[in-house]
Amino acid sequence: MNPLTRIIIFILAATSIWSLLGEMYQLWPMRFFTLAIFLPASVALVALAIYDKLRDAGRICRIIWISALAGFMAAISYDIFRLPFVFSKAWGLTGIVPALPLFKVFPQFGTMILGKNSDGTLAAIVVGWAYHFSNGITFGVMYAAMVNGNWRRWPVAIVFAVGLEIAMLFTPYPATFGIRVSETFVIVTLTAHLIFGIVMGLMCIQLDKWTTKKC
Repeated sequence: MNPLTRIIIFILAATSIWSLLGEMYQLWPMRFFTLAIFLPASVALVALAIYDKLRDAGRICRIIWISALAGFMAAISYDIFRLPFVFSKAWGLTGIVPALPLFKVFPQFGTMILGKNSDGTLAAIVVGWAYHFSNGITFGVMYAAMVNGNWRRWPVAIVFAVGLEIAMLFTPYPATFGIRVSETFVIVTLTAHLIFGIVMGLMCIQLDKWTTKKC
């Protein structure tokens, strides 16, 4: 991909996390940005992939598809690692792992997108989780844009994922969602992002091998 295309893809994908960052820094309501910017940007990203497939050899399309799927799978791995901490008490694991409310932010994402009237509703939970996975998918695409589809540079995925979490700790994120930034929380969340980065980087390599047909 040429530099301009990589920048465009990176920006389109980054609108997912920008939705939340803008809300936290009171630059724009998350509801407005998600509906007016992020969703159209997602459509544009898909359209770009389809256009590339129809116009050319489909390399850009393939890179986007591989990285998006890898990001989604990395997000699942990320959440699986956190399950014992979230359900520590319910599963009787308090003597092994500490109980941490790591999933409590997701319904709040949904409320920010749908509006205050949705607080506590099933719709807010579903939309919040969907937004969470959209971050995983778009982080994958952002990573692909950074390495230009050169999956051999997979350690960049680790640096990117861990760097994102370190940066988030210095944003209003913890205060916005009432998260106490303890030593345990930092260790667990950084480990989770380390896992995210490893899975995302290695899955891109594996998906590239599995994909024999163009996108």
